[in-house]
Amino acid sequence: MIANVTAVTDDTDGVDGAARVDDANEVGEAAGTGAPDAAHGAAEGRWDDGLIARRAAERAAATQGERAGRAPLPVRPPSEVPPPDGQRESLDEYDGLLPGGAYGGRLRGRLDALRELVGLSRTRLDGSALAEAGRVLDEAAARQRLSSRHTVVAVAGASGSGKSTLFNALAGVQISETGLRRPTTSAPIACSWTDGAAGLLDRLGIPGRLRRRPAPPGFRDEALNGLVLVDLPDHDSAATAHRDQVDRVLTLVDAVIWVVDPEKYADAVLHERYLRPLAGHAEITFVVLNQVDRLPGDAADLVLDDLRRLLDEDGMALGEHGEPGATVLSLSALTGEGVGELREMLGQFVQERGAPARRLSADLDAAAARLRPVYVADGRRPPELGERARADFTDRLAEAVGAAAVGEAAEREWRRNAGKSCGTPWLRLWRWYEAHRALGSGIDPISGRTPTEGEEEEITARQRVEQAVRTVADEAAAGLPAPWAQAVRESAVRGAAGLPAELDVLAVRAGLPRGRPPRPAWWPAAVLTQASMTLLQIFGGLWLVGQIVGVLEPELLPPVLVMLAGILGGPLVEWACAVAARGPARRYGQDAERRLREAAAGCGRARVLDPVSAELMRYWEVREQYVAVTGLSTTGR
Repeated sequence: MIANVTAVTDDTDGVDGAARVDDANEVGEAAGTGAPDAAHGAAEGRWDDGLIARRAAERAAATQGERAGRAPLPVRPPSEVPPPDGQRESLDEYDGLLPGGAYGGRLRGRLDALRELVGLSRTRLDGSALAEAGRVLDEAAARQRLSSRHTVVAVAGASGSGKSTLFNALAGVQISETGLRRPTTSAPIACSWTDGAAGLLDRLGIPGRLRRRPAPPGFRDEALNGLVLVDLPDHDSAATAHRDQVDRVLTLVDAVIWVVDPEKYADAVLHERYLRPLAGHAEITFVVLNQVDRLPGDAADLVLDDLRRLLDEDGMALGEHGEPGATVLSLSALTGEGVGELREMLGQFVQERGAPARRLSADLDAAAARLRPVYVADGRRPPELGERARADFTDRLAEAVGAAAVGEAAEREWRRNAGKSCGTPWLRLWRWYEAHRALGSGIDPISGRTPTEGEEEEITARQRVEQAVRTVADEAAAGLPAPWAQAVRESAVRGAAGLPAELDVLAVRAGLPRGRPPRPAWWPAAVLTQASMTLLQIFGGLWLVGQIVGVLEPELLPPVLVMLAGILGGPLVEWACAVAARGPARRYGQDAERRLREAAAGCGRARVLDPVSAELMRYWEVREQYVAVTGLSTTGR
């Protein structure tokens, strides 16, 4: 049955060979007729991924266990056996595509971090900035659902480079057409060494009629089991559709073999459009100098050295002396020189089954590099809203709301109240007259400003609030990437929309205290003393009048002395009270200024500082996720 299917798939007349292979296997499994095929495949050591094969292995293990008198042990196919203990300490540290399609180790952590990063950034960044990261996540999920036993390798190159000839040489049969007509390959052609790669080929968009199998089992290289080789159209084809197919498939395969010839190995299109942008994918890249049979003497070595120099200029690391990087070698697909070496390298590369994880890791590195300008701050200091910036913002708001002026007014009010209670009656009458005169002229007796001056002061206060908001926003956004700096400024502007009006209300509520200021303990004694001085003045005056009108005996000195004691004692008491009132008045004004400053600071903190701090916290959160995406890349392979 397998021989018949192989004969069908090796036919190049456009028959859907691969589709028939998969259908035949599925029918055989469903009908229960696949046991002979399974035994035949097991004998050849190449068919171990079918349901019937697994059941047969389990039955054999159970039978052996019963014969040995112990419980049967579960048997897993070789593809599901974890890496040896000598290579990995645990499955959690295995940084690759584990059996069942699960990503392991640091690679899984990087994918989770990137997914979290994209989720946190959707409302702050536009879709174009996150498009590449979203594509990487989608491709990672798609590759995870497909076979982990297969490695998809594309053969790419320019027209006339001999990539189709190399493709046929690796497959061992004539699959891809070769010739002088250009372009010879018009659509991707796939060759799968083992079954189970239909999903991968569907993902590449390769139809069933272009799916082939290599040489018959007796002639194929079993070391390449699990390889899916794809022959691409020419990347420099005159047909735009061919180039588009090349670009599309190159983003989906696990590895690439770039075939160059001695004439076009330095082609600018190849290096600038493909090799240089994919320099981070060096570990999954093979660069093959084909047609070395056309070069005389040591020319092949010279051209190969120049090719290595160009790759080094492209930034592509070369895998020399055991170091990870691109594999560079020379061969002749036509004569077979060097093809065996490439086949051996491919066999080892495929059996490692690390190409999908390496490809994904390189894609993560590339996506992180593109995202760096929107997540990494280039400033000398880390973006933060420090205590100094907060204090400056509070001082500006206090200045805008007039906290210092309110404190001074409260202090003057306390002194004025002390003057009313402890001052002489005659001075109090004069001050009452001045206050009424000031009200008649439209001047505020407390602030000393006219209404027009008050309106101008209000306009200036609003401007100060806006300036304070701009200053603190610029301070917080300094050094941030442009999108996050803009988000910080927008949050500050949104919070400051109603800040001036709210500060005006606070100035009224938390400004000058209502009612009379509190009086110290010495206040009643001072008032009583001042009243005594007033009574002395009145008593001395009445005594003097009585002497003048003849009611009392004329004696000028005593009433004058009494009256003079009251006249001099009144101002003296008022002066002493003013000196004693300086401390309480100052403290009263400072308390009023502190209350208004705290109220303005609380309002500014709730409307501006807290939203800005939340935005900065969000940036540090996404920055942490970005570091998780990029930081593991240096040790995650």
